[in-house]
Amino acid sequence: LQKNGYSLSQNTVLYWVCNEKLSVFRQSLEGVFMSYISIQDSLLSGVSVIPDDFVDSYMPQANGEFVKIYLYLLRIAHKPDAQPTLSSLADVFSCTEKDVLRALRYWEKAGLLSLTFEGKKLSGIQLRPLPASDSGISVPQSADQEAADSVHTDRPETARPARLSSSRVRELQKENGEVRQLLFLAEQYLGRILSPTDISRILYFYDVLHFPMDLLEYLIEYCVSKGSTSLHYIEKVGLEWHQDGIRTLKMAKDRTSTWNKNYFTILKALGIRNRNPVPTEAEYMERWLKEYGFSMDIITEACSRTVTQTGQPSFQYTEGILSSWKKQNVHTMDDIRALDDKHRTAQQKPAAASRPSKQAAANRFNNFHQRDYDYRQLEKELFEKQLMDQ
Repeated sequence: LQKNGYSLSQNTVLYWVCNEKLSVFRQSLEGVFMSYISIQDSLLSGVSVIPDDFVDSYMPQANGEFVKIYLYLLRIAHKPDAQPTLSSLADVFSCTEKDVLRALRYWEKAGLLSLTFEGKKLSGIQLRPLPASDSGISVPQSADQEAADSVHTDRPETARPARLSSSRVRELQKENGEVRQLLFLAEQYLGRILSPTDISRILYFYDVLHFPMDLLEYLIEYCVSKGSTSLHYIEKVGLEWHQDGIRTLKMAKDRTSTWNKNYFTILKALGIRNRNPVPTEAEYMERWLKEYGFSMDIITEACSRTVTQTGQPSFQYTEGILSSWKKQNVHTMDDIRALDDKHRTAQQKPAAASRPSKQAAANRFNNFHQRDYDYRQLEKELFEKQLMDQ
């Protein structure tokens, strides 16, 4: 292999040898080792440059594995003898080739690199300079963020807002003492020093959406009281307030007071007491109240059935019940009772069919125990299977 100019990691050799797949290995040499990926760098040559804007604006939002792969690309772009392949990159990070491709497509979407393909095979990666910080940055969401967002409502207005330019942020901080005080209070609430990206995201509400200072401060305080110091969560709540016409501190407090009352009623129905809901629990409850549009009596009924079936509070199990009712167009308690009656009728038919006739009872070949199905138990097992699949 060395005579023919192939570069092979020890891990790859050990895998093929230990798994006694040398014949398959030989057959795959041409397909694997002739698929080197060329990496060209438009940044400075001779050093691995990590721009400040990458650390400030891109790295905080990205999956950690994606960040590692991008930094590794910066390194091997200046390594003369580097002959990377998707397989070798996957070996370095102990992941699959699909994981590497997912990371590359993430950074391509962010505008930090471009990919070249020959057919379906990746043949080139072009590292690109970062966009100017004053032009605004659009960072794609990582896979785990997208999964988290699937729990939220799907309103298009709740997408992440554009950030303020760094020059505008400096101008606001220089000219407005209230802004400096707000940022100081935000650091106290969040328990950390705000990054330039954090500051631009917070001031977006002040400068673009025109939140008063007291409303913006209450927004941060309210989200922290829910157990979240995530700027993504604060943005989402703030955008929902803006969409719902919340323009003053009083309007926000009236809204949160109503929602808090509903939250604690739901928590009580699930047997949870003496604590506030965590953000994920609040997101479930907002979905039930706003997206599904269920009344409190329907939600508490689902909570009661959850505790009866599982013996413990489970937001996922309650979600399964309520989403099923939503699909069956449940709007009132009468609708639920109708579904229960239909379920009992369906349960009684197999039971009646299983009763042996007198003639069958006299026939010794039919004298065996008929199956009895517990449909509530089957329903419980079905929901538990759905939870495991999630």
